[in-house]
Amino acid sequence: MTDDSRTAALRAQVRALMPRAKADLTELVSYRSVHDPRQFPPEECRRAAQWVADAFAAEGLTDVGLHETPDGSAAVVARHPAPPGAPTVMLYCHYDVQPPLDDAAWHSPVWQLTERDGRWYGRGAADCKGNIVMHLTALRALREMLGGKDYPVGITLVAEGSEEQGTGGLEEFVPGNVELLRADALVIADCGNFAVGVPTFTQTLRGTVNVLVSVETLAGPMHSGMFGGPAPDALAAMIHLLATLRDEKGNTTVAGLANDQVWDGAQYPIEQFRADAGVLDGVDLLGDGTVSDMVWARSALTVLGIDAPKVVGSSAAVQASARARLNLRIPPGVDPAQALEALTAHLESHAPWHARVSVETEATGSPFRSGTGGPARAAMEAAFAASYGRAATTQGQGGSIPLCNVFADTYPDAEIMLIGVEEPTCLIHAPNESVDPTEIEHMALTEALFLASYGI
Repeated sequence: MTDDSRTAALRAQVRALMPRAKADLTELVSYRSVHDPRQFPPEECRRAAQWVADAFAAEGLTDVGLHETPDGSAAVVARHPAPPGAPTVMLYCHYDVQPPLDDAAWHSPVWQLTERDGRWYGRGAADCKGNIVMHLTALRALREMLGGKDYPVGITLVAEGSEEQGTGGLEEFVPGNVELLRADALVIADCGNFAVGVPTFTQTLRGTVNVLVSVETLAGPMHSGMFGGPAPDALAAMIHLLATLRDEKGNTTVAGLANDQVWDGAQYPIEQFRADAGVLDGVDLLGDGTVSDMVWARSALTVLGIDAPKVVGSSAAVQASARARLNLRIPPGVDPAQALEALTAHLESHAPWHARVSVETEATGSPFRSGTGGPARAAMEAAFAASYGRAATTQGQGGSIPLCNVFADTYPDAEIMLIGVEEPTCLIHAPNESVDPTEIEHMALTEALFLASYGI
């Protein structure tokens, strides 16, 4: 079979499978698989895990199991042995999802896949249940084209159950199960394209440093009329302290951290970013670099939350204490331990009025950079071009996937590629998450073509 005829055959197979893909995603989205028993019953995650295991077993993968990990989540592992001399490919995804956040902000039921304006809405529709369905559709199409013959490469499906909570279950599981998960190429389907219809490799991931900073100035709140003025206001001190983390242009300014790196890959157009991020008309973007520099190549400090009296119910008092949760995203080349040390030192040394500052480390994660060469990458580039009709581009991602570093350390000779169905308008992690079904279709075709050609 020629490359063109194989592409045509697989394209037809994938297209014919799209109604089934929608039915699969409908069932998957219905599972409220948030790995947090404080919010949803653990049985919801277990049901989703079992669905994934059964679905891939039905496509010829054997040695299927639900493996308990140290954080209590179950990782689904299913394998198909490689033919003699053929490489093995890991297909990664995760079945757990973010909580809905604000049910009232959703325009359709959170746990019911709903089609609207050509997109499919529901929590996890893109991140990452859409990628599970993409893997399934690719395997089905390839299997049908092969007429029941064995897959041409070894396949190891790994579906994580706690990725969104960041509790590290699979990260701890991998080093103790090296042979179970060993592969020559790892396809991490938890990213996506630069835009719908633009095939993209995610080349870099920023690492993360999360801290809780507390400011104390008084033994307790004091009446603002009797003591306001000379009494040091802890909330005002916190505001002053947080303001030192950005300059007048909005650049992150943590003392000791370089913030002048540049991105040399695809550039993120300003107007597209404004639309993707929902920036209000007339409001400026931050920083003096390009959008790509700011979101992929440089450190970025975000204030995630502040403990302070709410407006409704607040009293006329000088506040004695305040607390904030900070998230520092760091690009490849920045060590998380050094970034934590720099952020901690900055906060401790910039407190106004000698306010007492304490910094508690919540979490750290290393940045990641994938390779650009090798036979797997070449095969995926060709598959992208055949599926989308255009060459793939590269981008960074502001988010973090600590598991990638675990895989890289455990399998140093393996090629790691980050792809997927998620693109900016999916609104992952937010209300009204959705997926464009054409991305599932094109990505499934890409993966099927890759599996058919890799190692030949």
